[in-house]
Amino acid sequence: MHKADIIYAFEEQAGKKFVERVWGKRPTFAVVIGNTETAKIPGLSAAGAVPAITDFTPAADVELLYYGRCKVIDGVPVTPTGVPTPGIITMSALQLAPMSKYAINGGVRVRPHTPYFELEGEPGDDIRTGKALKDPKRVYENAVLLGRELAKDCEYLVIGESIAGGTTTALAVLMAMGYDGAGKVSSSMIDNPHSLKTDTVTAGLSRAPFSKEEMRKDPLKAVQAVGDPMMPAAAGVVAGAAESIPVIMAGGTQMAAVMAIVKGLAPNVLGNVALGTTRWIVEDKSSDVRGIIKQIGNVPILAADLNFGASKHDGLRIFEQGLVKEGVGAGGISVAAFLSSKGKIGAKEMLEAVDSNYVKLMSVMHK
Repeated sequence: MHKADIIYAFEEQAGKKFVERVWGKRPTFAVVIGNTETAKIPGLSAAGAVPAITDFTPAADVELLYYGRCKVIDGVPVTPTGVPTPGIITMSALQLAPMSKYAINGGVRVRPHTPYFELEGEPGDDIRTGKALKDPKRVYENAVLLGRELAKDCEYLVIGESIAGGTTTALAVLMAMGYDGAGKVSSSMIDNPHSLKTDTVTAGLSRAPFSKEEMRKDPLKAVQAVGDPMMPAAAGVVAGAAESIPVIMAGGTQMAAVMAIVKGLAPNVLGNVALGTTRWIVEDKSSDVRGIIKQIGNVPILAADLNFGASKHDGLRIFEQGLVKEGVGAGGISVAAFLSSKGKIGAKEMLEAVDSNYVKLMSVMHK
């Protein structure tokens, strides 16, 4: 039994109840992808070797899950220092614990060479314009319908995201909705650029076409002004699916911002929701996921107790220093793999699978 490989990081009793409800059940995984021009602001994201490549990251992440390699780019999405996408964790979990997987297009510039659900969203603009998205309501409504359909065919849903620059837009939407997010969102980098994020958000909020009051009352106005295309898509799927089945929102502080949107639009479903993330997020000194969730409600945080300290590879051991930390649903899908296998899969099995996949991916890159 590996039950110990899950950290109950917030609302422990609710977390244990949630775990009991889904123990041994077969999950379905969905990953929402999007692009925001915000990711191209120098110094904000580690999601690509150069800012322009962030357009390709979400599509490449999805292809990795389907094919075990990427088609839209050569090799795999890596940080500027050569650390692989957290999608390598997601891919490993999906190999260990068989389940259906789906991609959902919230609004990307580069489409993956895989099947995906289309919600008629568009890529997001730089949030400093105050006009980040064109029609988040339409995307949200389509996503609610999709969530309801997915719920008919699965025991519970795990939903992740891949969007570069997403922690900055998360901060923006939290602040627009009146939450205290300053200094609390995480970063894909070791040195979290909080002041750059805050400056970016302040610029966007000052140009928003809506009043503070309007954005507090209507989360979709906050998203339209300073959000990203992943948000209305993920929020809608959660709102639709959690009407009838448990949902693990797989991610860190970005998913916390999505949860704040869900609370504003469909508060009745939050009792069916848990945040699933990684140990690296809940132990991160430069962010505060608990502090964000606490403002939203009594939603449990379940963290996969992953540890790459014993990995044979520098590119994986560096996760222990706080690079990357989370993404592509890595933490939530690891939690789901542990639960669906009734604890037969744990942190040790995950590390072995990730190590082995890392070797394969790096050999493809260096051919």
